[in-house]
Amino acid sequence: MDRKPDEKYPLFEPYDQGMLDVGDGHLVYWEVCGNPDGKPALVVHGGPGSGCGAHTRQYFDPDRYRVVLFDQRGCGRSTPHASDPAADMQHNTTAHLIADMERLRVHLGIGKWLLYGGSWGSTLILAYTEEHPERVSEIVIPAVTTTRRSEIDWLYRGAGQIFPEAWDLFRAGVPEAAGDSDLVAAYARRMESPDAAVRAKATADWCAWEDAVLSQETYTGPPPYSGRPGKAQQALVRICSHYFSHGAWLEEGQLIRNAGRLAGIPGVLVHGRFDLGGPLTTAWELAKAWPDAELTVIDGAGHLGGPSTTRAVLDALDRFAAQ
Repeated sequence: MDRKPDEKYPLFEPYDQGMLDVGDGHLVYWEVCGNPDGKPALVVHGGPGSGCGAHTRQYFDPDRYRVVLFDQRGCGRSTPHASDPAADMQHNTTAHLIADMERLRVHLGIGKWLLYGGSWGSTLILAYTEEHPERVSEIVIPAVTTTRRSEIDWLYRGAGQIFPEAWDLFRAGVPEAAGDSDLVAAYARRMESPDAAVRAKATADWCAWEDAVLSQETYTGPPPYSGRPGKAQQALVRICSHYFSHGAWLEEGQLIRNAGRLAGIPGVLVHGRFDLGGPLTTAWELAKAWPDAELTVIDGAGHLGGPSTTRAVLDALDRFAAQ
């Protein structure tokens, strides 16, 4: 399908969708769109807990790709929804999500697929691929993160050096925290409170901080975090704080340390030089450890990207569509 170099493909609708029983009482929503005979690609959304968005389909040529999207456990259209305090988070971990991706691949009869996703999505992509490298054909990541504890500490403490006013409010939201290093865990505890008002206040405080970190970036529409619908906000904050308070159940630095397992898998990393949510150093270190990856640094862009980021992603996906 023809398009201008700097514009996405027109929005196209799924031709198949369903709810996959992944065990532990969880049903994961999935959908497939594009060409049923096209190159398989999986969109891995961020957050964790943001849910998949229809707009991500538009990075793929619908004539050449068979695009799979899914909502990770507890968010989007998957059930039980993490906004429900009765939803048990015990079986919502990185290992569970990796297993869900494999179960979905088998369910759809796909041998290998390209993986696309940024931010938390990039962490999950790398974790999945290092466990199942034979199942991945290529990888495209805008906004690289590996969810190291050092990265989590930067986002929820270190970035306060740039936004001290907003960080003081974020810190004040959990006065019971045992020091600044306990903030994320303190928010996770509040999101498990039986008191709806406590959960709502923690959600609002968390989203206000996340929006502050992105406040120097250009975007249209409502604020990226505070502008989400209420239940989607609560699920996002509950899942984020749950994952980040556990370091995503990953050994510190394991995804970059084990990047040798990605050998032979072509990758494209696209990262904004002024990404305050996930500084460029992570993408730089990953590119050095992964010989088959090419890193494009977008000057003037941040975590949310922009026209140049979009163009680089489209170019990569168009190039891989022919392989």
